[in-house]
Amino acid sequence: MKRREFITGSLAASALAGVSTLAGAAEKGHSTERDYYELRAYRLKAGASHELLDNYLEMAAIPAWNRLGIKTVGVFTEMEPKDGPALWVLIPHPSLESFSTAWSRLNADTEYQKAGASYLQTAKDNPAFDRIDSWLLLAFVGMPRLEVPALLGEKKQRVFEMRTYESYSEVKALKKVQMFNSGEIEVMKEVKLSPVFYGQALVGRDLPHLTYMLCGENKEIHKKHFGDFAKHPTWEKLKNDPEYADTVSKIISRYLEPVSYSQI
Repeated sequence: MKRREFITGSLAASALAGVSTLAGAAEKGHSTERDYYELRAYRLKAGASHELLDNYLEMAAIPAWNRLGIKTVGVFTEMEPKDGPALWVLIPHPSLESFSTAWSRLNADTEYQKAGASYLQTAKDNPAFDRIDSWLLLAFVGMPRLEVPALLGEKKQRVFEMRTYESYSEVKALKKVQMFNSGEIEVMKEVKLSPVFYGQALVGRDLPHLTYMLCGENKEIHKKHFGDFAKHPTWEKLKNDPEYADTVSKIISRYLEPVSYSQI
């Protein structure tokens, strides 16, 4: 079996637990074609410059991803880092094939190799990062594609909240995804929380969990919208439904700011 076929097949098998609702989603009008998100955290040493990494992402990686059809790549810094300084990169893939072949296609791209030479060929005593954490996420059926925030088109100031919900079991994690698809996403849109993406984690550390991102003009306005969400009757009904009890065991919230070259 070819390596690409093995990787694609293995990841597809991993996703089966999260796609059991596809038939029902199609009946409800949801798209059965969904994004796959690679969320990368470039871990940095305290006080270290990330100029080399920034230059690589802005001048080499993002243009190359765009040439491959991977659009709207987001790059963010964390306002109050919870586990050390990092540069967060969100890479939205239109398919599993795109994810599984992206890095080999980049390595075959001479323009990418030339533009990213300083980063790609950096010396051992001048690393661009400490380590990289990476997660593969599958978009929810309730929001199958990444949505660019309206604030970006209006060129307004924006802040993002990235929230991760860990669960104590795989079954409960899927129930939380179902809860979002059953009305939670629609409520968040209604109260202007401006969702960017929702993803079920398929591969990475701290499984099982899901991660999603919201956008606001600033933290104060964003928190006001969350207050409206908390009082919404649909959310009140969902959170009191016994079917969704104990679906979340831990919540991690990160406030992020986009860097100047972020496409989100």
